[in-house]
Amino acid sequence: MIRTALTSALCYRDPKAALKFLEAAFGFELVMLIEDNDGNLAHSEMSFGDSVVMIGSEWSVQSKSPASINGFNTQTVHIHIEDDVDAHCARARAAGGEILMEPADQFYGDRTYRCRDPEGHIWTVGAPIRAVSPEEAEAASGLKVVKGWA
Repeated sequence: MIRTALTSALCYRDPKAALKFLEAAFGFELVMLIEDNDGNLAHSEMSFGDSVVMIGSEWSVQSKSPASINGFNTQTVHIHIEDDVDAHCARARAAGGEILMEPADQFYGDRTYRCRDPEGHIWTVGAPIRAVSPEEAEAASGLKVVKGWA
């Protein structure tokens, strides 16, 4: 069992289908699956690198899949990769992901794309492509780096 300091937990109408999508689209690996006596998913965890995401069923009025609430999202999930972002995007598209933003170079030195999964969760995937100084980022974006630029 992998334990990280912070783990996202996402609700799906069909969490078993989500497990298959996340594996096919993003390369996540199923590391825990717990079912009830009827074979329904009670809890699951998928790993990606040194991180984990929990995938589960809708379980309350406040804990719903975007598919159940007109596609609204209150969070997105960012996946950091070291691989080819364009190839990763093609994989996600082939698995049924809706590409909301095609791969593009960002002012902060990453190449990213954005994908909506079949139930409406939004995933951003990025990989570093070049080192950018705070001054370069400020000049390119019009933003001011206040703290934490590495």
